[in-house]
Amino acid sequence: MSPEALELELDRLHPAAFGWALACCGGDRAAAEDALQTSYLKILDGRARFDGRASFRTWLFAVVRYTAAGLRRRAAFRRWLPLAALGATPDGRPDPAAVLARTEATRRLTAALDRLPRRQREVLHLVFYQDLTIAEAADVAGVSVGTARTHYERGKVALRKLLKEERQ
Repeated sequence: MSPEALELELDRLHPAAFGWALACCGGDRAAAEDALQTSYLKILDGRARFDGRASFRTWLFAVVRYTAAGLRRRAAFRRWLPLAALGATPDGRPDPAAVLARTEATRRLTAALDRLPRRQREVLHLVFYQDLTIAEAADVAGVSVGTARTHYERGKVALRKLLKEERQ
């Protein structure tokens, strides 16, 4: 893929990639921005190469997922270091778009999703919010299609149960 085509494709997918980075970072906007920027640098530096085995979108989401996981691991390690308290923190101001989207139903759904196991939550997010197929979600999550389908089905059942319990 030429540098120009790569840039165009990254620009086109940026909103969806940021949404996925936000999901991978537990809603922490600053962490999502760092994960996405680091992902882009990996791609532009050639440390992450698109080989065409999956769609570009699926491959990009996998790069973002692995990058976010690596940044979380490094952040967890740094918390144990004495100077970790000197690191930058988000300013705490809510994103205006997120504030508008926070209806009661959204809050309940988000809370229920957060209670699901990580893999179920990831697969559901990729399928529902990022419009990936289960096969593409499997590629992003690094699991087989059968495993992704199991996480998807079990996640839907668990989500339905959690939302039903909350209403009662």
